[in-house]
Amino acid sequence: VVLGVIGSFFLWRAARKATSGVPGRFQAAVEILAEMVENQAKGVVHNAKSRKLVSPLALSVFVWIFLMNAMDMLPVDAIPALWHGAGPALGFKDYMRVVPTADLSTTLGLSFSVLIVCLVYNIKIKGIGGWAHELVAAPFGDKWFLYPVNFLMQMIEFTAKTVSHGMRLFGNMFAGELVFMLIALMGGVWAWQFNPLTGGFWLGFGHVVAGTVWSIFHILVITLQAFIFMMLTLIYVGQAHDSH
Repeated sequence: VVLGVIGSFFLWRAARKATSGVPGRFQAAVEILAEMVENQAKGVVHNAKSRKLVSPLALSVFVWIFLMNAMDMLPVDAIPALWHGAGPALGFKDYMRVVPTADLSTTLGLSFSVLIVCLVYNIKIKGIGGWAHELVAAPFGDKWFLYPVNFLMQMIEFTAKTVSHGMRLFGNMFAGELVFMLIALMGGVWAWQFNPLTGGFWLGFGHVVAGTVWSIFHILVITLQAFIFMMLTLIYVGQAHDSH
């Protein structure tokens, strides 16, 4: 929630201070980001009226997920170490994970929210009657004896989209967080058994090298995963506009 507020605040500041003249670096960066999202939305959602909501939604999703993913770049024990003293004192458990998207409840919550948006647009664009007819008439045809099969396939499709949408982001970020923890353990063992004359020295060296390489690579991962989630959001909303 805090990261969402921070992301919204910076976007709001850029919009509020936007000028028609030569933009500053911050305004230019936000304009490039907004234009990128808008171009992607135009290619998927062809309803200009719908894009007035869908494009800002996709931009918010991208920025919010990117910020949540970027928490993976912090030292894995930095915030948990602070929470170790503050959490129990406030009555909470002595447990803290700093990457929200490495928790399945977060990613499935996001994907379920996208499902609700898709259902709203299905009804808004096609009407309740039109969408209800589509649920029983697609994909195998408008035959009364195929209605149960078509309806079952539609339910499977909606479920598969929602689950895979959330699981994809969760799986990648959970794996990335786990690798960072394993790398941190290398440095922890080296610091605990420090002796330059033993093999433990290479654990410390490997900790620095592996941590650096994985951090650089993970910059691409956190950006790509935010982009993929945003694109799937646009695709699913765009499909809700199409009749079958």
